[in-house]
Amino acid sequence: MINLRKYGKEPFDIAVIHGGPGAPGEVAPVAKELASIRGALEPLQTANTCEGQVLELKNVLEENATLPVILIGHSWGAMLSYILTARYSSLVKKLIMVASGVFEDKYAEQIDAARLSKLSESERVEEISLVEALNNPETKDKDRLMARWGELMSRADSYAPLPGNAEVQKGLEVNYDINKNVWEGAKKLRTSGELLEMGKQIICPVVAIHGDYDSHSAEGVREPLSRVVKDFRFILLEKCGHYPWRERYARDRFYDILKSEIQ
Repeated sequence: MINLRKYGKEPFDIAVIHGGPGAPGEVAPVAKELASIRGALEPLQTANTCEGQVLELKNVLEENATLPVILIGHSWGAMLSYILTARYSSLVKKLIMVASGVFEDKYAEQIDAARLSKLSESERVEEISLVEALNNPETKDKDRLMARWGELMSRADSYAPLPGNAEVQKGLEVNYDINKNVWEGAKKLRTSGELLEMGKQIICPVVAIHGDYDSHSAEGVREPLSRVVKDFRFILLEKCGHYPWRERYARDRFYDILKSEIQ
């Protein structure tokens, strides 16, 4: 699979990083929107370990971007961009974290319950069944099941979604193995405290944008990062879930903020 798409014209000094992990293509609408004012890269992470994705992103930026870049990461992509920025500070001039995952286990423990509370009874039953199947080593076709689980979670994490879904294109399907393996590594970093400690190495400005309806706790991003990142700002979007560019009431403000931050 290709691991990069380009939008607009050089210089390519913006990179938009998708979440998942293993869900490439989700942030294409954001990269396309920003390409109207700046050249934008959309790296597609293909490595199946946390460390592998950091190095893959580093290589893509070094080979294709006009450095240093503005990194805009969504969900897992925000955490991946955070790790890269901490380790390779010369590559990044600003980090924008959109709907980031949380940085301490105590906040992560709240996510599943928050999501289930937003689903109907039949959806909750289906979600539990899907998780059991995905955790069963004998289950086949886990990519398809993972995609369906993602659809349910997207529904739970959205406040007032606009018509249409994330871009799904041939060759860019959800990958269960990437998701499982990368998250295992990321969770170890979070549980050990190493992930949060990395923030002390970040020297560029960091802006976190988070929806108030996101099942990933806003406090799980704002509170920990405000303790370790020197130049940190947090922006809370009202009536907004995990995908701000899809939200009826938050989309315009989200893009206004992004464009202001990259100008």
